[in-house]
Amino acid sequence: MLQQRTLKTLTKAVGVGLHSGQRVELTLRPAQPDTGIVFRRIDLPQPVDIPVSAQAVSDTRLASTISNGGAKVHTVEHLMSACAGLGIDNLYVDITAEEVPILDGSSASFVFLLQSAGIELQKAPRRFIRVTETVGVSEGSGDTVKWARLAPYHGYKLSFEIDFAHRVVDSTGQRVEFDLSSGSYMRDIARARTFGFTKDVEMMRANGLGLGGSMDNAIVMDDYRVLNSDGLRYDDEFVKHKILDAMGDLYLLGKPLLAEYSAFRSGHALNNKLLRALLARTNAYEIVTFDDEKQAPAGFAQPARAW
Repeated sequence: MLQQRTLKTLTKAVGVGLHSGQRVELTLRPAQPDTGIVFRRIDLPQPVDIPVSAQAVSDTRLASTISNGGAKVHTVEHLMSACAGLGIDNLYVDITAEEVPILDGSSASFVFLLQSAGIELQKAPRRFIRVTETVGVSEGSGDTVKWARLAPYHGYKLSFEIDFAHRVVDSTGQRVEFDLSSGSYMRDIARARTFGFTKDVEMMRANGLGLGGSMDNAIVMDDYRVLNSDGLRYDDEFVKHKILDAMGDLYLLGKPLLAEYSAFRSGHALNNKLLRALLARTNAYEIVTFDDEKQAPAGFAQPARAW
């Protein structure tokens, strides 16, 4: 049986929110089978649980935000991406503010936290959402078009193409494909950082966003170059970060996908729109388990490989 996974023990981190600039403490704790991933706002007078789901996504401006009533958690996608890459099914995320800490701007720090706690197999079958019919969403037309789709695939493969019309970004890889069966999430995707442009910083901060951003947790560019002294971690780091984000956004479905995801200029809003479109078409997917691990797609049976 392909089993569900949680952590062996708890692990903690302290950082600041990318947009809020607030100090935040994060505690990742093991959870029972079939719990899913649950964010818990422990700073409120009465702690509030926010289970992840496509419907829990309430804001997608520059990040994915999930809510339960008035309680919110912003910027969940990097931690969710790490959980997707390592195959974590059940987890409590205790948080002392309304935004997940940005740490180094990638998911590598979350991968380290999860792996340092250890991954434990549980006595319950891992449930997948297997896409059986192609589902797609799009916005705009001509030069402004952007789209995302899910298609049937025995495994989990993602391809993404960006188009920023910026000389620095254009000089790097514009498209990347990542297949969980043949690639290593930690080696190939996890270290890709979020990025931004100096011309946008003032506007963002005037709107109360990006208050915790710095070159310690983001790639920053002016009109001509990357300003970070250490340069890029990957030649195609920009588009790889879009894959990282997409994996986190799609894992908000609450279960791992068996599908091929492809996208052009997509972002948090369109990724969530895609999940809602999938769930609205009940004949386009099915819930499956694997009694025999050998029947599962490559890349899912074994715990994720180390760096």
